[in-house]
Amino acid sequence: MTSPLDPALAARLKRNPDGLVCAVAQQRGTGEVLMVAWMDDEALHRTLTTRKATYFSRSRQSYWVKGETSGHTQHVHEVRLDCDGDTLLLVVDQVGAACHTGERTCFDADVLLRMED
Repeated sequence: MTSPLDPALAARLKRNPDGLVCAVAQQRGTGEVLMVAWMDDEALHRTLTTRKATYFSRSRQSYWVKGETSGHTQHVHEVRLDCDGDTLLLVVDQVGAACHTGERTCFDADVLLRMED
């Protein structure tokens, strides 16, 4: 299958065996980490084209646009590729909760380690 991405970008991506790349959503302005999801070439292409965060659901084997049903959207301002090519950073404006549990971020739950000064 041919990638819908620019060939230079597609060549830089290091996908897992399922053809997916990890995508981290971060709030623009604050740097708050909101969530982690997965993208394949088509999801990334849709995100770059529409500026709406589009992910690939591993459990449903389908695409989903963040907020399409909940109204908790992510408007994408930047997409960055890490130095290894295996992780994307989406800098977004999050409207409403980012987590499926209804929390602002998926990282509000358990603090496993906190370093104090």
